[in-house]
Amino acid sequence: MVDKLNRPLKDLRISVIDQCNFRCSYCMPKELFGADHVFLPESELLSFDEITRVARSFASLGVEKIRITGGEPLLRKNLPELIQRLTYIEGIRDIALTTNGIFLPKQAEALKEAGLNRINLSLDAIEDRVFREVNGRGVKISPVLKGIEAARNSGLTVKVNMVVKKGMNEDQLLPMARYFKGGGVVLRFIEFMDVGNSNGWDLDHVLTKKQILNSIHNEMPLVPAEPNYYGEVADRYYYEDGEGEIGIISSVTDSFCSTCTRARISADGMLYHCLFASDGYSIKNLLRKDALSDEALTGVIRKKWSHRNDRYSDERKDGVPAKKKIEMSYIGG
Repeated sequence: MVDKLNRPLKDLRISVIDQCNFRCSYCMPKELFGADHVFLPESELLSFDEITRVARSFASLGVEKIRITGGEPLLRKNLPELIQRLTYIEGIRDIALTTNGIFLPKQAEALKEAGLNRINLSLDAIEDRVFREVNGRGVKISPVLKGIEAARNSGLTVKVNMVVKKGMNEDQLLPMARYFKGGGVVLRFIEFMDVGNSNGWDLDHVLTKKQILNSIHNEMPLVPAEPNYYGEVADRYYYEDGEGEIGIISSVTDSFCSTCTRARISADGMLYHCLFASDGYSIKNLLRKDALSDEALTGVIRKKWSHRNDRYSDERKDGVPAKKKIEMSYIGG
C-alpha cells in the first residue's frame, strides 16, 4: 500500500504519554510547560488494548517496525506489558523505544525480557554545565550514562540522538563524538527542527549537516556509508580508523520527504502522517465507538494513508510559509 506520492507504509510511531520529566528547550520549554501545565488525564490516553489493536491493523497494511515515544514513555505505567503484547503481532519484526534514559536502570531488563529490540536515547550534551541547562531540570549527565550502561548490559541496542542547536550546545559536538567513538554506541546528530510551535525555531539556529560533518571529519576522518534500508532518515558515516560510525539527520537542509514511510499516533490518539502535521484524525474516537470491526478500522487507516500527500520539509525548502504544527510532546520524534 502506498500514498499519493508512492511512499509505502512501513513504520509506526506511537506516543504513549505527553508527560516528561525534562523540560528541553527545543521540545517542552519550561517557560511554557510550567508547574501549572495540564497534561492529558489517563482516560484520554489510548489503553494498551487500543494501542495493540491499532498496531495490529497497521501491521496488516505493511508496517514492520514500531517505535514507542512520548513525552517520556517510561513514565507510562507497566510499559513492558505493552511491549510484550506488540511482539505477538504478526509482521512486526522490530520494536524500539525513544527515551531520555533516566529510568532505564530500573526498567531496561524488563523491557528487554518483554521483547524490546532497541533504545534511541536523547542526549544533547556530555558535559554537566551544558546538559543541566538544556534539560531544564538541572539533571546531571551521570544518571543518563547509567541508563545507557543498563540498556547495553541488558542486551538492548543503543543509539544516542543529539539535537544540535546554535547557541545551545554546538560546543558539545566534538566532546560527544569523542566520548562515544569506539564504544559500540552509534551517535546521531539531528539538525534543530521546527517541530511544534513553542521551541522558537529559526534557521539561524540550525547547525547544518555540512557544518556538523566538517567539524567531526577535521579531527576524526569519516567516510560515507550506504543506507541500511529504504527510508532511513540518517546519513551514515564510518570512522576511517574503524572505530564505529555516526549518523546525521538533516531534515532542514536535506529533506527526506520522498522516502518517508512513517505514520504516527499521538498521545491523545490522533493519527498523523507527518512529524510536522497540523491536522490529524482521531483514532481514539473511532475505537471508542460501539461495534467497530477490525476490518473497518483497517479500512479507515488504509484510506487515510492512500490519500496522504504530506511533504513539509520539501515545502519549507521551497519557501512555503510556516504553519501551526502538533507539539513534539504529543507526537514524539
